[in-house]
Amino acid sequence: MRYILLLTLVATLGGLLFGYDTAVIAGAIDYMVEKFTLTPAMKGWITSNILLGCAAGAILAGPLSDWLGRRRLLLATAVLFGVSAIGTAIPENLTQFVVFRILGGLAVGAAALVAPIYIAEIAPAHLRGRLVSLQQIAIISGMVVVAIVNWFIALQGDHTWNVHWGWRWMFGSETLPAVLFLLCLGLVPESPRWLAKQGRLDEALKVLSRTSGAARAAWEIGEIQQTIAEEKGDLGELLRPGYRRLLIIAIILAVLQQVTGINAIIYYTPTIFRSSGSTDIMALAWTILTQTVNLTFTLVAIAVIDSLGRRPLLLLTSVAMAVSLSLLGWAFYQGLPSLWVGLFVQCYLASFAIGMGPVVWVVLAEIFPTRTRGLAMGIATVALWLADFLVTQTAPMMYESWGPAYAFWSYAVLCVVCFFFVMIFLPETKGKTLEEIFHALSKQDRASPRQ
Repeated sequence: MRYILLLTLVATLGGLLFGYDTAVIAGAIDYMVEKFTLTPAMKGWITSNILLGCAAGAILAGPLSDWLGRRRLLLATAVLFGVSAIGTAIPENLTQFVVFRILGGLAVGAAALVAPIYIAEIAPAHLRGRLVSLQQIAIISGMVVVAIVNWFIALQGDHTWNVHWGWRWMFGSETLPAVLFLLCLGLVPESPRWLAKQGRLDEALKVLSRTSGAARAAWEIGEIQQTIAEEKGDLGELLRPGYRRLLIIAIILAVLQQVTGINAIIYYTPTIFRSSGSTDIMALAWTILTQTVNLTFTLVAIAVIDSLGRRPLLLLTSVAMAVSLSLLGWAFYQGLPSLWVGLFVQCYLASFAIGMGPVVWVVLAEIFPTRTRGLAMGIATVALWLADFLVTQTAPMMYESWGPAYAFWSYAVLCVVCFFFVMIFLPETKGKTLEEIFHALSKQDRASPRQ
């Protein structure tokens, strides 16, 4: 058990770097706006360009991990994280910054896909769900850590120092966890499932003997070989009647998770609080609280998701998010103090973290049969990253052109859309077999008169 936990914790460092790399921009962006005289559109681009790298990384990670192996691809992501950290800390111009930021996005997209695959493939079945869930905790922990680091760095000088140097140290600080990840990967073996798929059965058996015990290792090798023989579905299969409806639901859910405004707040938390009257340091302190609330309620979600169910959580939290965003818009419209803004932001984050954040990923993993699950989740993940890019790119322009109040009200409307989509199209999946879920979701498509 200790050995499995060690391997899991090393793999989840990729998740921690995912959270760190995507959230570091929140503390740096307003200083960069002043340093480079950025327009709202350019501010959105500097913040969002990493997400194009994330989408590309998600597309490439699957075939690359099948070719190179899970461990070697994780090693490559560790190197990319480090190169990106150094490159974004010392750019001579914005073009160089964007190039290195997109490289970091490639690492994020790959780590987001490969780290949980690695954990799932080394974990015993009875521990798999719990250990894979540590990846989501690690991602948000990375966001908490970088919020604290950004705040600490900002304290080291005055506003002018931060405009010229502070933001560079914020990006450069990621070098330390990247090096730690690289060194720790030297302690872990390759995935036994990947080894078996390459015909390296002796090596796979050796790894399984350490993770599951010698008595179960031979049996698990047989199970792995049988599973590999049954793989895998292709895009044509996903477009057939029955599967097509599942794919559409998955893509819409992934997009709704983003367009309901989460990263318009996460990436721009200091901007939001400065707009409500907070000082630079207080705005960064609010960011620490925001990410801590995010982490706390993600832990709550993991505890209650199997007892309360997926559909009720999505419905209840969609309403709570809509109400929170409406009140947040009202706070800006009325010019209320930052304390009220902070209260409504935390209510929104708590609602997202207990519902839309983790539950969407669980539903995506449950609604597809084994043969097509990897490909379908890859497509949905790319849709999610592109929706994230759209929201992150446009948020500063909406804040500037419409004002924060109308921007948050528009996200509230999309939360209402999410509520009705879940109510109409998504049945409860808790306690059902994968076959029952597939039948419930695909029967309408199969019954279409066009068939």
